[in-house]
Amino acid sequence: MSIDDVASGRRGRSRLRIGVLASIAHRTPPRGYGPWEQVASTLAEGLFALGHDVTLFATADSLTAGRLHAEAPHGYEEDRGVGIPGYDVPGYDVPGYDVKVYEGLHNAAAFERADEFDLLSNHFDFLPLTYSRLVSTPVVTTIHGFSSERIVPVYRAYDDIGHYVAISDADRHPDLTYDATIHHGIDLSPFTFRDRPGDYLLFLGRIHPDKGTHRAVEVARRAGLPLVIAGIVQDRDYFRELVEPHVGTPGVTYAGPVGPAERDALLGGALALLHLIGFAEPFGLSVVESLATGTPVIAYPLGSMPEIIRPGRTGFLVDDVDGAVEAVGRVDSLSRRHCRDDVEERFTAARMVADYAELFARIVSGGPSAVSRSTRRGMSTKANRTDASLAP
Repeated sequence: MSIDDVASGRRGRSRLRIGVLASIAHRTPPRGYGPWEQVASTLAEGLFALGHDVTLFATADSLTAGRLHAEAPHGYEEDRGVGIPGYDVPGYDVPGYDVKVYEGLHNAAAFERADEFDLLSNHFDFLPLTYSRLVSTPVVTTIHGFSSERIVPVYRAYDDIGHYVAISDADRHPDLTYDATIHHGIDLSPFTFRDRPGDYLLFLGRIHPDKGTHRAVEVARRAGLPLVIAGIVQDRDYFRELVEPHVGTPGVTYAGPVGPAERDALLGGALALLHLIGFAEPFGLSVVESLATGTPVIAYPLGSMPEIIRPGRTGFLVDDVDGAVEAVGRVDSLSRRHCRDDVEERFTAARMVADYAELFARIVSGGPSAVSRSTRRGMSTKANRTDASLAP
């Protein structure tokens, strides 16, 4: 049987038994914010559609066409701007500690059932790696960014047996060996292409210094255009000091966290998305989602941005606020159709799922496990990344 047969799930015995381990910060798929959960959901549903036997380990309110195994009743960050282990979490009997209790039960459940699967696809960060030597089932860990250099020793400790997937070439850590770089892909159906935008600029993402919300405010003010800010408040002091004082002033609106329909409308109606980040962005789903609606992106060239944005075609990479203001004046020169076409070519869910299916098939079959759709090198490689990024 060929690897292609296994990857596509053709012919009864060729289908893989795959456990997908999602984060329990939010429901899978998330109602609003939740990039890790969104990727885990897209992958699980795509693999199921290919004919594979998929079990999703996620919160009890999660949705999947495959099997669902749940320990936590709901995401610990649901219904509040941010939930941090050690803080009170709505709906849990024991404040704070329930987060760690449910994380422990959640991860243990997947590994206690490991012999039921041909492969475990880990989207839970580094903690599941600590179980991986206790089972014979291969564990493929998608590294959704590094919250700190302090977690790298865990990845390094399991580099000899782990299978690591980078979500961008920029996010590869120099100490680790990777089986693949696989860019995220999105389902295009929730994103409406709009050829004629409105007259405002948009900031969409977690409100945190890393994401540069305050820079978006300054660019919009200097460009003389309204700004809509949407997303969860992840750093309350930052929001209170540098963002909130501008909200309600002429031209600046805060829409709060937004669900899928409002997200689609805001993205499609914007002249441009401002992504003036202050850190090495591991990927940036909101950037791709913006392009899917036809809205170009103006970003700082940090992390994955040079891999995603095609300057002069789908947006502009700028070095400072002055450059961003100047780029706003050139947005009309870009074709919104080109933005959508680029996503259809490079960032679809189907492409992402196919890449993972091929990688999983190679690992399970014992063949060469390395594929790299973004680099086309086709070999497992140490990273050349020089600066660890923060999680999205």
